[in-house]
Amino acid sequence: MTSPAADIFIRSSTVRHVGWLDFDRPPVNAFTRAMVDQTHDAIAAALADPEVRVLVLASAVEAYFSAGADLNVFKGMKQDGMRQWAMRCHDIVRLLRGSPKPLLAAINGTAVGGGLEMTLHCDLRFAATNARLGQPEIRIGFIPPIATTQALARLIGRPRAIRYLYDGGLVPASEALGWGLVDELVEPAALRDRVQAYAEELAAKSPAALAAIRRTVTLGGGLTFEQGMAYELETVAELAGTPDFAEGVDAFLAKRPPTWPRP
Repeated sequence: MTSPAADIFIRSSTVRHVGWLDFDRPPVNAFTRAMVDQTHDAIAAALADPEVRVLVLASAVEAYFSAGADLNVFKGMKQDGMRQWAMRCHDIVRLLRGSPKPLLAAINGTAVGGGLEMTLHCDLRFAATNARLGQPEIRIGFIPPIATTQALARLIGRPRAIRYLYDGGLVPASEALGWGLVDELVEPAALRDRVQAYAEELAAKSPAALAAIRRTVTLGGGLTFEQGMAYELETVAELAGTPDFAEGVDAFLAKRPPTWPRP
């Protein structure tokens, strides 16, 4: 945990049940260990907050979503130090992948390195039309450590992922859209409003069903097809015992909007 007197690099806010987690370390959102720790803690707090139904990763810095790690942190770092850094990053990955709540990303400006890597574990990535995305770690003789080597290949396929990491260059948002690296392009001035509107649509839906979709698709994707079907079967049976399912069926038959139970 960070000290109460420490600088705050993550801004958390909630708007109509949509939690926003904004990276905020001007001028470029370069991650220090304190910023990594704050990111972890802010995500954990949002996931535990019953008022937050959808969580968005975003940036409070206009021209940068993320510049990756502050390389001053890596100067002189050896194996043990890097192991600790990567383990903490993997703690964030586990929080994101295990989230029962929908996760969105609002990507603006230059988006490289660690912050961008976190968005790979979100459900959908909205990007400003002028955003540029990249994983430049090859340029310092490194690889992206936030489970990117695993998530990226699953998201855009091995050949494209390996070429992207080999090249280490910046890709315009329009090209990233064609790859499936981002899911929707939005004019920069409208990015936050668009993500907020979509997040509110999700926030109005069944929490139990949303969590089940995340779980079966995200975690089931690492299983064999037969194992995935078995996982789906157990999830379907579990959902049938929830108040959400009972309310959904009753509301449909009564031709009225459902009122989902909330914690």
